[in-house]
Amino acid sequence: MRKPQSFIATAFSSGLVLLASGAFVLPAAAQSESESTLEEIIVTAQKRTQTLAEVPLSITVLSGDMLERQQADSFRDLVALVPGFSISSSTRGVTRITLRGINTGGVATTVGVYVDDVPFGSSSGLANAAILSGDFDTFDLARVEVLRGPQGTLYGASSMGGVMKYVANRPNTEALEARGQASVETVDGGDTGYAFTGLVNVPVTDSFALRAAGFYRADAGFIDSIGNNPIASMTDPGITVVEGTRVDQGINAADIFGGRVSALFDLSDNASLNLMALMQNIESGSSDVVDADPVTLQPLNSRAVKSQYHGDAADISYRLYSATLDWDFGRVALQSVTAYSTFEHDFRTDLAANTALTGGIPLAALTTAFFGDDTTRPLSVVQDQITSTDKLTQEFRLVSEENDSFDWMVGLYYTDEESGISPQDILAVEAGTETPAEGIPLLASASLVSNYEEIALFANATWHLTDRFELSFGARQSDNDQDASQSLEGPLVGGSVSFDDAASSESPFTWSFSPRYEFSDDLSVFARVATGYRPGGPNVIPTGAPPGTPGSYDSDTLTSYELGLKAGSQNGTYAFDVTAYYLDWEDVQLLAVVNGVGLNANGGTAVSKGFEFAATVRPTEGLTLSLNGAYTDAQLTQDTDPVVGGLDGDPLSYVPEWGFGIDGSYEWSLSGDSMAYVGANLGYVGERPADFSNRNADGNIREIDSYTAINLRAGVDFGRWYVELYGRNLGDELGINNIVSEGALPNGAVGLSLIQPRTFGLSIGAGF
Repeated sequence: MRKPQSFIATAFSSGLVLLASGAFVLPAAAQSESESTLEEIIVTAQKRTQTLAEVPLSITVLSGDMLERQQADSFRDLVALVPGFSISSSTRGVTRITLRGINTGGVATTVGVYVDDVPFGSSSGLANAAILSGDFDTFDLARVEVLRGPQGTLYGASSMGGVMKYVANRPNTEALEARGQASVETVDGGDTGYAFTGLVNVPVTDSFALRAAGFYRADAGFIDSIGNNPIASMTDPGITVVEGTRVDQGINAADIFGGRVSALFDLSDNASLNLMALMQNIESGSSDVVDADPVTLQPLNSRAVKSQYHGDAADISYRLYSATLDWDFGRVALQSVTAYSTFEHDFRTDLAANTALTGGIPLAALTTAFFGDDTTRPLSVVQDQITSTDKLTQEFRLVSEENDSFDWMVGLYYTDEESGISPQDILAVEAGTETPAEGIPLLASASLVSNYEEIALFANATWHLTDRFELSFGARQSDNDQDASQSLEGPLVGGSVSFDDAASSESPFTWSFSPRYEFSDDLSVFARVATGYRPGGPNVIPTGAPPGTPGSYDSDTLTSYELGLKAGSQNGTYAFDVTAYYLDWEDVQLLAVVNGVGLNANGGTAVSKGFEFAATVRPTEGLTLSLNGAYTDAQLTQDTDPVVGGLDGDPLSYVPEWGFGIDGSYEWSLSGDSMAYVGANLGYVGERPADFSNRNADGNIREIDSYTAINLRAGVDFGRWYVELYGRNLGDELGINNIVSEGALPNGAVGLSLIQPRTFGLSIGAGF
């Protein structure tokens, strides 16, 4: 079961102390030993098992135990724990994640998400991958590895900003394990939430084990819908609500549930097979958006309020099945990873008050005027959409044994992906119901289906020139083919039209080079030059598009230059690392809208430069203090297409210039085997620019205010069971994750997506 543990970087006698973002929870067994023999951190960032200090990359490692202790179970909770990590999100599971500022609001993702060695989500720019990365629950993980900077040689497409890798606990053939936990929490101005988690590990034989883990979370809603009220009267609780609009409480409540089952077969002393099946659902009642003043960006009510005509629920499902074979032949090992995964995002959006689609008239009013035989009847207009990707991947790797002179790896990767945004319908419904409005046709319907197929050959090697100096280098040659077709119909899109057989193909090449030098067992430096890319692809051209509208878009590419230092003590009393970088981004992919249809386009250049740091100190037994942070200066260096609206010198969207996290914990022995602990965490997110379309009257991009979230925790472990009290966002900070522009909400308001208000919780767990 989970034990109270110190948040200290792991130290080890054979290498350097390397800080894992200021927080890596040590196994309980390691803490019982002397500080000079603390267990080393093992990672698979370079697709071979290594100690963290051996990897010439900027990496954060977060242990599963630490994530549980911090109540960190989604992307939103990682912002204060990972230097250079930022998000933009309005709905649970719909999140744009960014590392080192690489974000311009495009459709394809810049951060690759992996479960073990399995890539998840679409590789193309035709399936909304940028906002639909796998936001996996962190229960029963061994660790999360966050690799910053382009990882194009080992991880391929769409990892130009970095990689987030969820490493699951594997079945254990040596011990029976079972534990469970129940939690309850209250949210200021909201409802009560609760959660249940549990796992069991069964060693069936000496060579076969099963492991199953499951979780269910009911996240409390804290936003109320007050219908459609004029802005001037929003603070008046006695105002009459406009007929047909929605009045409800806690509309943004969410249910997140799922589990993972895995089976480990030790086929022989040198071969093993691990099978895994994972499922997760995220069901949100509404987004986390509240109405705000378009000038001051302050909420328009004393409580969290949203004006709605209709509900805007979203359901997301993840499914992943994998088989991993490891076969060690002695001087070389064969690794095979076969996987099939599916992703589906099914949502409904309230468009009744939307004026962006109609040039200033609310869509519901325009629909009633043109199609309704009774112009006084209240209507809602909604958009229904399903986005999905089915993905088959196969990777083979030959990995040399480690030696003192030369380590190498060669691999072959293949993926075949079927994606669709279908259907995408805009329809009128009777206000306050799910019933389609009688006598009004489907306003718009669109369907986009696409296929992405890629094969890649890659290699990576490390040459140990001396005991202290080594060179690492890698290369990857990829070839991809894509095709897409789209159909449109309905009065909002000018009738019925279809586009068939749009196609593209590319052969991008990526490489990396990294020298590393150890001054001593406690101090090393590394340099790294590396490239990454996002695949280009075909565009489907809408009717009446202006001449020169591109029929395809190219890959964008990024070259990274970085220099890092890692230091620490072998006895684990302190650790420190810092990395400085310069990123050169070319042919930046951007989203453009032509005649109401979204297209991908390339738009010039951008740069991001900055540094990241992390430090941990253990001044006395039981006390651990940690600090991590990042400075990011990311901006366009050329104007984008006027449709996109970006100008030379504009900062890249939703990237804070400064961000940092501070953590402190203290633990001590009680009677017998009982242990007590207390801890505090502070996360600061600096001012951030909104997207290129959100500008003030002076033409500058709007700045989102900074915020500081303070979390506390305290608990006692009695051996067989434990209890923990925790509080999050104790200052009740108004933290903004995203801005919804004018034109989408009633009365000219903009929308602010907020972090969860002040929350208090209690967890009780037991196990053996």
